[in-house]
Amino acid sequence: MPVIPWKVVVVLALVLAGFGSAWQFQDWRYGRQLAEQARLNGETLNQLAQAGADAQKAEQGKRLALEQRLAATEQTHYRKLSDAQRDQDRLRDRLATADLRLSVLIDTDSAGGCDVPKATGAGGVDHAAVRARLDPAHAQRIIAITDAGDRGLIALQACQAYVQEMSR
Repeated sequence: MPVIPWKVVVVLALVLAGFGSAWQFQDWRYGRQLAEQARLNGETLNQLAQAGADAQKAEQGKRLALEQRLAATEQTHYRKLSDAQRDQDRLRDRLATADLRLSVLIDTDSAGGCDVPKATGAGGVDHAAVRARLDPAHAQRIIAITDAGDRGLIALQACQAYVQEMSR
């Protein structure tokens, strides 16, 4: 076996020590860079999470405000509907008890000489035009038709208000 001179061994040991220390130095340097990068990534993720939470909170606030406006609108239209129903019921009761009679204006030119008495109350708005009383059953049917029309109009207003609130 050949003998290796001690100078070669020392140089080889120094080169290996240099490689080892350079390796260790690179490990420390890259370790610090990776730690800094991990910290920056963590901060970025925290900022994104905070921004997402803020956006979600803002959207929840908008949704709550919309729900409150819709509830108020629904309450208003329900009140209108119940008021109209109450008025229709009152009118129907007055017609049934003969407290109120419905009448229609008659065109005197087309009446053909029909002898219909003129209205005698001061509360009329047609200035004593020729009127004919309606049969109570017909009056009830007319009230039912107007009741359905009122309900339809109130429902239409509720739908329009809903669409307006949703389109804001």
